[in-house]
Amino acid sequence: MRALVASARDHLAGEYDHLLFSYHGLPERHLRKTDPTSKHCLKQAECCSVPSPAHKTCYRAQVLAATDAFVKAAQIPEGKYSAAFQSRLGRDAWMRPFTATVLQQLAVQGKRRILVMCPAFVSDCLETLEEIGIRGRALFREAGGQHLELIPCLNDHPLWIETLEKWCTG
Repeated sequence: MRALVASARDHLAGEYDHLLFSYHGLPERHLRKTDPTSKHCLKQAECCSVPSPAHKTCYRAQVLAATDAFVKAAQIPEGKYSAAFQSRLGRDAWMRPFTATVLQQLAVQGKRRILVMCPAFVSDCLETLEEIGIRGRALFREAGGQHLELIPCLNDHPLWIETLEKWCTG
């Protein structure tokens, strides 16, 4: 988390109305399939907020916990951030809220300058650069937003490289 916060610090120091965490989405059936209790994930309202052994294998619960850890470490005020999910394929029901929908809603709510980061990606790729940096920016502007800044992924940030080295040398 230290590397992720450090990599975003300069962007967070500027003026912005909202920080959107955009995570890679999954079909909802994957969340249900990995629920060891078969009774928790997507079976009750606010399932990620209700403690459960299912959180150990639930991608959605883990990314929301990562978001919470980031905002705590970076001291992002409550109400100034949210999380959404991108990259849907096929006809299955996918995790919500969708990033594209949230970008439009933020603009309609009067958020003019937003930051978007994609913490599930360690390096920038088509899903960050094109899906968010180009198409997402266009959606946001069409809905009335003025400035969308895509915070780069960790890529080759020195603290991320240091973390990788520690993992490799154990």
